[in-house]
Amino acid sequence: MNAEKDIKTILKNLEYRDDAQVQKQLVDQSIQVKIRMGSIKRKIVVMSGKGGVGKSMTTSNLALAFARAGHKVGVLDVDLNGPCIPKMLGVEGKFEITPEGAIPPVGPYGIKIASMEFFLKQEDTPVQWKGPMELSPVWLGLMEMNVIREFFADIVWGELDYLFTDLPPGAAADKPPVIAGFIPELDGAVVVATPSEVTKAVVRKSIHYARSAGIPMLGLIENMSGALCPECNTTVPLYEGGCADLCEALDVPLLGKIPFDRQLANACDQGDPLDPAHPIAKHFDEIALYLHDFLESKKNLN
Repeated sequence: MNAEKDIKTILKNLEYRDDAQVQKQLVDQSIQVKIRMGSIKRKIVVMSGKGGVGKSMTTSNLALAFARAGHKVGVLDVDLNGPCIPKMLGVEGKFEITPEGAIPPVGPYGIKIASMEFFLKQEDTPVQWKGPMELSPVWLGLMEMNVIREFFADIVWGELDYLFTDLPPGAAADKPPVIAGFIPELDGAVVVATPSEVTKAVVRKSIHYARSAGIPMLGLIENMSGALCPECNTTVPLYEGGCADLCEALDVPLLGKIPFDRQLANACDQGDPLDPAHPIAKHFDEIALYLHDFLESKKNLN
């Protein structure tokens, strides 16, 4: 806390030349983000680079697995134009706005959830940005980044063991490193891919780009790794091959293979988490245990 006070004292003495005080606002916001994130032990982003691979499903079920293990968990949904984490976790509501900030709704197992969905008047209300987009193609991106920065600064998470940030779909270029730059002491990224060769080619680029920005790769989850038969629980392959070759080539751990399953699909659609005894729920529990043990061992080494 003394370091925090020292930073604020130094910044008060800085001079800002812009009349709009934009620099000061950004600095103040950065301080607020550090304060908010300071009470969160572990910060993980979930990314892909390719849309339609089940990234939000993976984020939701990872959060559920960590929460089932007794951890205090939060999920930040930064897909501003198509937020779906609240739906997948069966959470409805709004932020509670207080002088200290916005308190997020709470879902199953006590998971705290923040999403643009909670600001929309109706379920089918689109997010529309006002600004001279016809004059500047980067305006939309700037607006989105400003909103995401405010999410990190204004949400009152309290003390958490894990915060999962569900990144926007198709964020193969600048968004992962930019968003990751908002998160102090980011522990790393979990990458989601399907065994499709097209998907793997895009995800490969996304991993290279994220690594060049200093984002550690915690591992890759192969989603839609076959289809689970509802009658006999055997897995039927959907693609030839898998993601093991991609993981080996890029030196990224393969955290697990999640088959396409009708119960899992319905659970996400209806916001009703899988029974903890379901094979896929157990698989996510194993992935969560591996990640927790890995991060704990890394902390002990440091």
